[in-house]
Amino acid sequence: MADRQYDVGAAELEVLTTLWDHGPLTVRQVLRHLHDAGRRVAYTTVLTFLTRLEQKGFVRSNKSSIAYVYRANVTRDRVRKSRVKELVQDLYDGAAGPLVLQLVKTGKLSPEEVSELHKLIDGLDGESDQPNPKEGKGR
Repeated sequence: MADRQYDVGAAELEVLTTLWDHGPLTVRQVLRHLHDAGRRVAYTTVLTFLTRLEQKGFVRSNKSSIAYVYRANVTRDRVRKSRVKELVQDLYDGAAGPLVLQLVKTGKLSPEEVSELHKLIDGLDGESDQPNPKEGKGR
């Protein structure tokens, strides 16, 4: 089973993304950013999401003033890594190669990303050309 330490729902992820993008915010400020993005949710709904995210350890709050201020407690990269790991495990039986091939085949990579992928592959090819220091000794 995949590591679900950073498992969040889609709506919770929207709230967390708002905190990553705009820094520490009050509930009302998160609500405003979500409304600006076209997401119509109620104040109490945003408060519920923030409360859940805090309980899960994704956000923390500063309760020193009247309006609580929430900030992300985990990095975007950490959540991405966990979610990709979960996706690879759930859909590709733990093998990342088929996922990468699927992304390439469906054109979901930009030319810059394809170029970066080529560099990474070339780097892997270069590593396999290097003699293994453990091999060859004593032979």
